[in-house]
This record gives sequence, structure tokens and C-alpha cells, in this order.
Amino acid sequence: MTPATRLLKDRLGAQSPKVAIILGSSLGPVADAVTAPLRISYKDLPGFPVPRISGHSGEVFAGALAGKSVLILRGRGHPYEQGDAAIMRPVIETLADLGIMQLIITNAAGSLIPSMRPGSIMLITDHINFSGMNPLIGEAADHGFVPMTAAYDGRLATALRSAAQAEKIRLHEGTYVWFCGPSFETPAEIRMAQGWGAHAVGMSTVPEVILARRFGLRVAGLSVITNLGAGIEGASPSHGETKSEGVKAVGDMVKLLSRFCVGAT
Repeated sequence: MTPATRLLKDRLGAQSPKVAIILGSSLGPVADAVTAPLRISYKDLPGFPVPRISGHSGEVFAGALAGKSVLILRGRGHPYEQGDAAIMRPVIETLADLGIMQLIITNAAGSLIPSMRPGSIMLITDHINFSGMNPLIGEAADHGFVPMTAAYDGRLATALRSAAQAEKIRLHEGTYVWFCGPSFETPAEIRMAQGWGAHAVGMSTVPEVILARRFGLRVAGLSVITNLGAGIEGASPSHGETKSEGVKAVGDMVKLLSRFCVGAT
């Protein structure tokens, strides 16, 4: 049990959430939909990375979303901040220790498909790790040999599709490519990723998915499209665009996640 687990167990008291949600860039306002939240700063949780990037406040919200007990993590540490692919390991390990069974990981991403415009939401069905890093490098014994054939849980994906349909939200689907960042991709890299049949690119999520599978959590991933990839229709992505466009999707994300929580078991 991690030190953060002990602290959170003490603070949570009778709460026993089974669902956790990690909020990506500029999606922090989603946490405002949580009722009667207990708020804990990452600074107060041993081992938790304190985000240094704007748009990531670094807080845990514990409360109810659509009447279901949830943990919402407002922000993340990115591997590029410290050069460590396992920067989120203390977070994921703590979630597993707490008994979390379902983890929804969200991010801001660039679209490789002109028809998938900024403001869209994409269900991640698979990923490509182009970073050259892995959070399980150096893992003791054989624990690093984690199967990734079904990294994204089929039942959670089905539940999110149903939630989107019920809320009349168009939910795109596709493969996400992890570029480590922090610099944005070049037009040539975007063309390469398109050639692989991928649909979106970003700088997070994949190491968290790998860690979640290592610790036995069921995972789903959602990308909020904040820009077109570099060179597509003349696009030149920026962090400012990521933040401004991400905020526009908050309403749909709240509706989607709330509806998902209604059916969560």
C-alpha cells in the first residue's frame, strides 16, 4: 500500500469509489460537476506528481457524479516534464490499492482526420507508442510483460458508446499515437502517423494505460480533439489552442461521463 493510499483511505472514510477519471488538458472544469466533493491537492499526496503545465491543477476530487461515487483526478504529470515515462505510476498504483476497478483516461489530442474537427470527442480503441519509452522498463521479475492485445476494455467502450448515444453526442473512434513531446509534431510526423492508419496524436495517456493494465484496472480512453495535426489544412498547433478548444468540449464531456456513471457497476 502506498503512503498516498493510506492518506486517501483516511480522508475518504466510508466512500468506496470503483470508478476513477483522469482529466486532461483544460478538462478540469468537468470536476465541478462532482457533488459534495472532498478536494485533496497532489502536493499533499506522497509520490503524486505536481503538474507544471497550465491547464492541470493537480487535485483529487472525491464525491458523486450522477449519483455514483467517483474519484476525479484534475490534471496529470506528463513524461516530458521529468523525462520519466513512469511519472504517473504512484497515481495508478494508488488507484489500484484503493479498489478502483474502472479507469477513464481523458486527454487533449490533435486530429489526423480532417473530418474530426476541434471540439470532437474520440473513443480510443487502440494506441501506438512512438515515444521510445515505457513506464515498465526496469520492472521487477516478470511483472513488466503485460499483454496489450485488449488494452482498452470492450465493455467500458460499449458503455461509453451507449452513453454518447443517449446524450446525442457524436463519438468518434480511432487509434491514438503517443509522441512524447513537449514539442508538437512536424507535418512529416503527422503524415507518417496517418500512413499507419492512426486517427489522433498526443503526449500522454499511453503510459497511464500501460500502468493501469499492469495493476489490473479496466481502462477506457477519450480524446478531446483540440486541433488538426501540423500541416493539415495549414494547421500549426499551439498550447494556447489546446487550452481554448479543450474548454469548449467540457459540456459534452460532463454529459458523457455522467451518463456513463449512471450505468457503472
